Formats: sequence, structure tokens, C-alpha cells
Amino acid sequence: MPGTDQDYTTRAAEIINQSRHLVVFTGAGISTPSGIPDFRSHETGLWQRDNPMEVASATAFHYHPAKFFNWLRPLLQASFTAKPNPAHLALTELENMGITHAIITQNIDGLHQRAGSRNVIELHGSMFSYACLKCHERKENTTEIIDEILAGLIPHCKHCGSIVKPGITLFEEFLPELAWEQAEHEVAQADVMLVAGSSLEVNPAASLPYHACLRGCKLIIVNLTPTFFDQLATLTFPVDVADGLPNILEAVKSRRSH
Repeated sequence: MPGTDQDYTTRAAEIINQSRHLVVFTGAGISTPSGIPDFRSHETGLWQRDNPMEVASATAFHYHPAKFFNWLRPLLQASFTAKPNPAHLALTELENMGITHAIITQNIDGLHQRAGSRNVIELHGSMFSYACLKCHERKENTTEIIDEILAGLIPHCKHCGSIVKPGITLFEEFLPELAWEQAEHEVAQADVMLVAGSSLEVNPAASLPYHACLRGCKLIIVNLTPTFFDQLATLTFPVDVADGLPNILEAVKSRRSH
């Protein structure tokens, strides 16, 4: 169906304003404008440089921790210094307006929270949460462990001396059970899902918008490259989310002011 970007933005605003329970689903593409590399881009993705099973798996963490933390360090540095971009801020404003009920994210960088979003469900965990797998001592938002990693060290538990693991889901691990249950609960209520910056290639996360579509939920996809779900979507925007989401927000606000 031909149309201009303004036509699609206006239609998206109509759908969003008429929504009863809007849920947002975000991926790495919403953080790349903040300077955080994604994982699967053809030339720049992290998995083009490293084999994820060798650096980002449970096996790598347990048996080759130096290799694991060498891989994590630049990603942690980028996430630690990054600032939310206009896409994050637009989603926060939609939440503050009472439109967005939840943000389900595949990202581990905490940028949604730093932008001010409150109901954020982190499907793959957070690199700003750490735990000892031996004595189960947990540390949230600690700069001490982050400073150790950024200084080239391997962080150890102050209680038992074991290596401390970041609270991210590695290859060979299941998603956090509570986060998954919360995401399923939100998706079950959603009548509109806004996908932003995700190629929708990673399962089981990508099954959430898929099952939402099967039961009649409207799907709006804002992603620079095509996705496998484009044919299922009500609307698709092949644009940078840092441009597309603020435009949609302004259209939503404009329609509400009339």
C-alpha cells in the first residue's frame, strides 16, 4: 500500500491513540544511535568479530572467564558511558502520557531506565546487576564491580572469592523466569505492540510479537532493515528509530490536542 512517511506516521498515531493496552518491544537497534554496537549487523555486528559460543556462553564464563570478560569489557564501557537517545526519550514520554503499559526489551544496557521509563522488562537481563553463583550474594547497580571489569580485572565475590557473574542471559542459559512471565502477561493483554529496533530473529523473545499477532494484536514495526514479521505487521517503518519514534510521538500528541 503506497503512502508517504507522514501517512504512515499519522496512521500509527491513530492506532496508538485508540489502543487499550500498548506494549513496546525493543531490540539492539534502539541503542545503536547511542553508540552501542548491535550483535547481528552484517558488517558491524559483534558476532561478525567473535563466535558467541566462545565468548558469551555459560561455558565460556565458567571455563574461560578471562576471554569472557575481555569480550564483555568494551560492551560494558559503551553501555556505561552511553546516553539515552531520542527513541528512548520518546518511549518514556509515551509511558508518562499513560499510553505505554510496558517496555519489553532484549537489551542489557539499562538505557530505557536511564531515559526515565519505569515498567521495563529485561528479557536478557542487565549488565548492571551482578551475582555470585556460589554464595548467591547479589549486587545491583554497583560501580565497584564495573570499575574492576573496566580496569581489566576479573571481579570476585568479597564473601567467598568466586568469580562474579553479570546478570545477563548467556548462550546455553534460559531467560529469566520472572521476566518471561511478566512479558507474557503484558503481551496477553496487548491490543497493539510497537516493535522498535529489533530484527525479530532471536527466539524465544521474538515469539512474543508473533503470538500477539496470531490472536489479533496490531503490530507496528519501526526498524531500519526488513524483518521476517513485516508481512504480519499492520504498519512498518524502515527508518532509524531515533527519527521514527519521535515523529510518531509528535503525531500522537498532535492528534490528542485536537
